[in-house]
Amino acid sequence: MTELTGIKGVLIDLGGVVYSGDTPIAGAAEALARLNEAGLPYRFLTNTTSQPISGILAKLNKLGIEAERGDLFTPSLAARSYLETHDLAPHFLVAPALMEDFEGIAPGGSEAVVIGDARDGFTYDSLTDAFRRILDGAAFVALASNRSYVGSDGRPCLDVGAFVAALQYATRTDPVVLGKPSADFFHLAAADMELEPAEVVMIGDDYEFDALAAIEAGLSAIYVRSGKAPPEETDAGGASPTAIRDDLAAAVEHILTGK
Repeated sequence: MTELTGIKGVLIDLGGVVYSGDTPIAGAAEALARLNEAGLPYRFLTNTTSQPISGILAKLNKLGIEAERGDLFTPSLAARSYLETHDLAPHFLVAPALMEDFEGIAPGGSEAVVIGDARDGFTYDSLTDAFRRILDGAAFVALASNRSYVGSDGRPCLDVGAFVAALQYATRTDPVVLGKPSADFFHLAAADMELEPAEVVMIGDDYEFDALAAIEAGLSAIYVRSGKAPPEETDAGGASPTAIRDDLAAAVEHILTGK
């Protein structure tokens, strides 16, 4: 681990950092208020694909955390831009609620399978349909590739990455991943604050997809212990977070004071 230097902006994961399930994590709201008082810009960078942006904002506001659409970076925003830029017609395997983020999207010329956290939508039939479309030439777009998330009961749940990996294995096709751990995703969020990656620190509870991915993308990173437990072993090639703290409050304290 190394010292934080030259930090001018912060990226903050949501699940396991700001809230756990439907419960705010102690001290999170106060930590965000400290960043506001210090004039340090931040963005919520989340791989959540089970609900639309409006749902995420409603949840934050319900928990007493004021946020606007421009404060969020989600895979659906990145996917919408990618689909339109590449003239792709999406076939969605996502949660029905997420379709709100794709309303009015321009029809594309060639097909793309877009997979997110479909939860109960992951059936043999739906996965086989996606498998056949990719075999027939459809582009393969994943909104995230996380292995797990912490459910409302506090226990780990299977995340979309397992289903992305299944399709990748079966089709022998690598997906375009538009959420974390994509370096482009981190860079877009940094650019939105008009900052360079080296001027930004990521705070997250996923050791691999938040902390190490941010380091790989040229950012600093603080891993917090308030969400997922780190893997017992990592294939990180010696990489490690810039710092490790208990929660968002302790991470913000470290950013502002070095403690």
